[in-house]
Amino acid sequence: MKKIIFTEKAPAPIGPYNQAVLVDNTLYTSGQIAINPENNELVLTSIEEETKMVMENLKAVLTAAEMTFDNAIKATIFISDMNNFAKINSVYGSYFNEESAPARETVQVACLPKNVNVEISMIAIK
Repeated sequence: MKKIIFTEKAPAPIGPYNQAVLVDNTLYTSGQIAINPENNELVLTSIEEETKMVMENLKAVLTAAEMTFDNAIKATIFISDMNNFAKINSVYGSYFNEESAPARETVQVACLPKNVNVEISMIAIK
């Protein structure tokens, strides 16, 4: 049985998708970018602030599913410039306990929605 997860504390979907889908005990999140849900504006002041907004959006989606980052088992990070990896990784890593952090891949892509620099999606288990 699938359950759609939605929270107003993360950006609303702008197409035919949902913020997350819960199937049994597994949560699949859509990729989050740095849109501030309070004003629908992009947060692009620095790569660190952009990554923090992405992680806060993911946190809101996880919370709506009654989960935390401790439940995350897999993350995918899409970045527009691999030269930003260390800064993104530093912010991303601050949301996890290193010993129980999820599996992850990071890939550089040609272009991301709204020309942002980072997008992250996750899979989590309750």
